Amino acid sequence: MFEKHNAEGYRQALPGIRTKTICYGARTLMTEFLLEQGSTLPVHAHPHEQTGYLVAGCIRLRIGTAEHEVRPGDSWCILGGVPHGAQILKDSVAVEVFSPVREDYLPPEAQPHGERG
Repeated sequence: MFEKHNAEGYRQALPGIRTKTICYGARTLMTEFLLEQGSTLPVHAHPHEQTGYLVAGCIRLRIGTAEHEVRPGDSWCILGGVPHGAQILKDSVAVEVFSPVREDYLPPEAQPHGERG
């Protein structure tokens, strides 16, 4: 699968937080997050492992009981089942990869795993 950049296709996940799945395969899914200053990603957990990279901005990321001030170039890994959340300190862009694939993040036109090219 190859995807060209496209400014369309973002969905509002929460106030001030937009997401777009930018590429996916049978075992991983990559999502871009556009995060507005002052917004909050509430503490939550899911079974997917996720690794992330902050492209721009500044966030305060909570993983378990630890908090980290994250700046461009910083990265993280959150194991499945670990509670995490974030405060958005500046308008930010983050890219995260989830494994296994988050079915709820697949775009509507996505085909079943076995039929992807």
